[in-house]
Amino acid sequence: MKEKRNKVTRNRLIRHAHFHPMLEAEDVFKYVFQSVFGCEHLVTDEAKALEFINREYEREYENISLQNDNVLEKLDGEYSRVNLASLTLGLSPETLARLFCLSAKEEPCGKALIEEKLDVARELVKSGDIPLPSADFEKQIAKWKEDGYPAVHHSDTFREFYHPAYRVIANKYANFLGVFSKIDSLLSKGRAIVAIEGGSASGKTTLAKVLEEVYDCNVFHMDDFFLRPEQRTSERFHEVGGNVDRERFAEEVLTPLLRNEEVRYCPFDCSKLALGGEITVLPKPLTIIEGVYSTHPAFGKYYDVAFFLDVSPDLQRQRILKRNTQALAMRFFEEWIPLENRYFDETKIRSRICNVIAVPADNTQ
Repeated sequence: MKEKRNKVTRNRLIRHAHFHPMLEAEDVFKYVFQSVFGCEHLVTDEAKALEFINREYEREYENISLQNDNVLEKLDGEYSRVNLASLTLGLSPETLARLFCLSAKEEPCGKALIEEKLDVARELVKSGDIPLPSADFEKQIAKWKEDGYPAVHHSDTFREFYHPAYRVIANKYANFLGVFSKIDSLLSKGRAIVAIEGGSASGKTTLAKVLEEVYDCNVFHMDDFFLRPEQRTSERFHEVGGNVDRERFAEEVLTPLLRNEEVRYCPFDCSKLALGGEITVLPKPLTIIEGVYSTHPAFGKYYDVAFFLDVSPDLQRQRILKRNTQALAMRFFEEWIPLENRYFDETKIRSRICNVIAVPADNTQ
């Protein structure tokens, strides 16, 4: 595991040095520190975070506007640097401030991780992959260690050449920066209904939970609209996308949503194979619909934007085997996934939904 981490660290540091050849030792330290801890301290005051973002954006606008081709820089860990140029591409300052605050957390093993990454940095300095004098770099590491590895600022040289203007956020949010930007653009004009489509184990529910963290929104799940036993006929299952009660979903959820009315529906209870108690949901500016079959052509154009999470067969299989018993996993492989794939192919979903997100492998940095 350590060897794998060090390989990722090596590649990330080389890439960072390649794009920032004028960096100095403190810039390497800052990169390492942020890779481990994210932002420099626990941030909870969203209003202050927003104030600082707006102030910096205004001050650095000329330089920021030239960097919108490199909005996201992955660090060597669970975090990324999001350039304030993202604000020119639809992301709102309010959302960026919220993501920044949500990303703050303590790292109990921070010192050990910093020293592990510094060992890799030493090798790269000695090999010339990081263009710094080795002896001087060692002295500065010793001084940083003596001080207790505090947060550091970028060097004056780095600031002069690269005009850094970014916020550090967790990758669980950074991976969906494009989703946030599209949603923010829609909300700036009014209400938005968003669909998250994709096959089993593609991360639809996970993305919906992330959006619930970031926005005050309503979330509806297609799993609440499984067919009732009396609907499960061979004729129904021969329909493309027929194994979900799309008629009830359209009537009870989509129709009132379009009218900006409260939604009343009874979720399907899998344990009882029957409908559960009625749920009432009041309208909010943002509504998320997540689940396979959520963008069935029969629904027409209910959505302001739709996203398709495209998971590879190998990753899908790994996730399903990890999350389920062998018996239940076989039902996915033999029954449900073939029906999903037929639906995706026959409705040409990847061409219908322009926002296709390739799902990265688990535990990658």
